[in-house]
Amino acid sequence: MDALKLWSLSSQPLKHLFRCASSITTTTLRRPYSYSYSSSSHSRVVLRCCSSTTTTTTTTNAGGRNRRVSTSSSTSDRDAVRAIRLKKVEELRSKGLEPYAYGWERTHTANQLQDIYKHLADGEESKSEKDAVSVAGRIVARRAFGKLAFLTLRDDSGTIQLYCEKERLANDQFDQLKALVDIGDIVGVSGSIKRTEKGELSVYVDSFAILTKSLLPLPDKYHGLTDVDKRYRQRFYLIFLLIFRYVDMIANPEVADVFRKRAKIVSEIRRAVESFGFIEVETPVLQGAAGGAEARPFVTYHNSLGRDLYLRIATELHLKRMLVGGFEKVFEIGRIFRNEGISTRHNPEFTTIEMYEAYSDYESMINMAEEIVTRCALAVHGNLTIDYQGVEIHLERPWRRETMHNLVKESTGIDFDEMGNDLKVAKEVTLENLGGDLDYKDKSSLEACTSIGHLLNEVFEIVVEPKLLQPTFVLDYPIEISPLAKPHRRIAGLTERFELFICGRELANAFSELTDPTDQRGRLEEQVRQHNEKRAAAISKTESAEDKGKLNDESYEVTLDDDFLTALEYGMPPASGMGLGIDRLVMLLTNSASIRDVIAFPVLKVQQ
Repeated sequence: MDALKLWSLSSQPLKHLFRCASSITTTTLRRPYSYSYSSSSHSRVVLRCCSSTTTTTTTTNAGGRNRRVSTSSSTSDRDAVRAIRLKKVEELRSKGLEPYAYGWERTHTANQLQDIYKHLADGEESKSEKDAVSVAGRIVARRAFGKLAFLTLRDDSGTIQLYCEKERLANDQFDQLKALVDIGDIVGVSGSIKRTEKGELSVYVDSFAILTKSLLPLPDKYHGLTDVDKRYRQRFYLIFLLIFRYVDMIANPEVADVFRKRAKIVSEIRRAVESFGFIEVETPVLQGAAGGAEARPFVTYHNSLGRDLYLRIATELHLKRMLVGGFEKVFEIGRIFRNEGISTRHNPEFTTIEMYEAYSDYESMINMAEEIVTRCALAVHGNLTIDYQGVEIHLERPWRRETMHNLVKESTGIDFDEMGNDLKVAKEVTLENLGGDLDYKDKSSLEACTSIGHLLNEVFEIVVEPKLLQPTFVLDYPIEISPLAKPHRRIAGLTERFELFICGRELANAFSELTDPTDQRGRLEEQVRQHNEKRAAAISKTESAEDKGKLNDESYEVTLDDDFLTALEYGMPPASGMGLGIDRLVMLLTNSASIRDVIAFPVLKVQQ
């Protein structure tokens, strides 16, 4: 087999990728790529790929022990492999064979064959005409022994072995197979079914055709991307994984399986919500005002209109307009865009479902959240006890429900109900109780709080949130941090709002929706005022051009959606609403540690 030791990339963007990866052993990665390197990490990064020949040498490491190190011949770089395969493309065409076919009639998938012929005994062949089969897929492994060749074909369902015998193939097809078929090629084959003496179910090949000739080699199964430790511990492999996700899917079927489960989860969410009578609608991605959440938007410019537009940071305000227009149960599964940080839980674009139901309050959304998550868990796992990163999670209903005040009191001993409105005293009590366990950043966040409600929420996020491993509905948030939620009907200063936490992270957020247009305008205007005050204060503190440059990256203007406020003045019925993060739900149900693992093409942060 050829081996590709190090890719010498020809295009400028990919060359830049390698320049970024070159300092891997001397640079500590910043979050979200905060993976440590062991002391035995190599001083260079080697990507090995499948081709056709390798040589092996023996070296001695620092401990004096011999180890075998694979090396490649002088022609086994990326461009050389590609050039060889391009010549094979020319050779195929010279023989009147099209290396990029228009289609292939197949009778079965690999998985279907494994199921239909599981009864075959070792060494047995099905020879009847009804057992003639035709399959297609990518070659992921090959072995040739004189007049025999064994290839592994993978399609969307699984793998099947191809048993190729020279005497069985017409004309010079066997020689063509050995000379022209490489790992990575997509082929179609026809033949009968046979189980080898060693028990491997195989297509006993009568004929084959190259359907797509692969020009670039795939990573080697044992030394490339399947080495999970290297994929996540070494920066080069992380960058390769994210940029060349399609290669990762080819080399690692379990990666593609995550996205099959994701599709199943999204379908189950849609079925669950529609079973309750909700109608799916679509709202604008480009909006005149970014509203429905407090987050920095992406800004773009529309040439024909001559105005700035924003990528939506939530679907909320337009879905509420649908309620104003007469719809009573609406939902949208949509992409959301927030120009903010990247971490294992955050990606600048992510997917949510938001739903709104007229004539109901936030209690009904508790039922919806339980229904959606449990149905998805059953669809993926078949039971309601799952493992997430070594923690056993129990999803049997009903889930715990507790107020934010009580959870904070339970964890810290601080009773915010006794604080009244004395913010100074509240901060002193909080820092006295928690000061020894807080780092500088957390202390600064607490000291910067502008109200009792903000302080309560900050203590909750720092102390309580990470402990909420089992499903927990956190109820009744302060009004200061809930500008779109209805005031609590019994407790002043709070709102009818809950957030669902599982494994220490927020999964869903719901309100009894605020329908009073005057109250809503006042709250949103106050939110804008407070934000602009913070922004102005930050600007006044900047002393250098460099500081101002950093400020531009961290500060943004908040816009007021006057059209939404006008819509409320026409009258919106009492309603409840909920947003649920689909990416985080998929993380939970596929045991994925990072949001990057459940987004097919995540945004990549490349360090210069």
